[in-house]
Amino acid sequence: MKSYDDILNDFCNYLKIDKKYSNLTIESYKNEILKYINFFKNKNQNLNNIKHDDIRNYLNYLKQEDISDRTLAHNVSVIKSFYKFLLIEKYIDINPSEFLELPKLKKQLPTTLSKEEVETLLDIDLKDNYSYRNKAMLELMYATGLRVSELVNLRINDIDFDNCFVRTMGKGSKERIIPINDYSIYYIKKYILEFRNQMMKTDYHDYIFVNNHGKVMTRQGFFKIIKALAKQKQIQTPLSPHTLRHSFATHLLDYGADLRSIQEMLGHSNLSTTQIYTHVSSQHLKENYNNSHPHGDN
Repeated sequence: MKSYDDILNDFCNYLKIDKKYSNLTIESYKNEILKYINFFKNKNQNLNNIKHDDIRNYLNYLKQEDISDRTLAHNVSVIKSFYKFLLIEKYIDINPSEFLELPKLKKQLPTTLSKEEVETLLDIDLKDNYSYRNKAMLELMYATGLRVSELVNLRINDIDFDNCFVRTMGKGSKERIIPINDYSIYYIKKYILEFRNQMMKTDYHDYIFVNNHGKVMTRQGFFKIIKALAKQKQIQTPLSPHTLRHSFATHLLDYGADLRSIQEMLGHSNLSTTQIYTHVSSQHLKENYNNSHPHGDN
């Protein structure tokens, strides 16, 4: 059998080429499998000798680290993917993870901002390069529901300014095209034409959004910006990197957009993923009830 390092590299290539996972996801899987392998290396067990009960012992070990059920479920999913790869490549003959079950998780409703909170967040004092960049980023995210990873990976040619569309490569390397409003287009174009080049410094690249050092904006950098703005504007709703994406979907539902259209714009493979927004769109549900029930608002 190959060395652990070689197997891990092969696994990462499998995730990249066959599964078309993003670099961020691959790095996460790599780190978790590295921890898994090291656990058994310390016990002088190789991959061929690991049984179902051994994997359960490992998961119990993780539980002692006080990780969340969601993190544990992710670890189970990663381990199952790893063994599926080992089986395909014939490193093993029997899959000891085959009957592992994912922990049951409570469905968490996405956190969204009210329309008033969004307006407050987007009401940025435009005074320098950075404020125009922030305005363009947040307007774009709220206008399109992009994932943060998609936002920071946008290149200038990904926006069709004439026809008001954004082209992005989502999960699984699936391309999608999302409409964008004229208001957002105005601020994105203004940032690119008047401020972006001043921020580039010595590095040249065609990524739209740059950080304060002229490098490509990162997910972490974006989140720091949105958290700082929310604190400055005293927005009490807890924020995650995808709060504006969740707010985009919920507000579209509030104003009567259909689930299929929202599914396409968000890039969800399954409609059931999009349906979670119906639980937080009380206005949309109430309107449906009043319009449909015989004793609604008559």
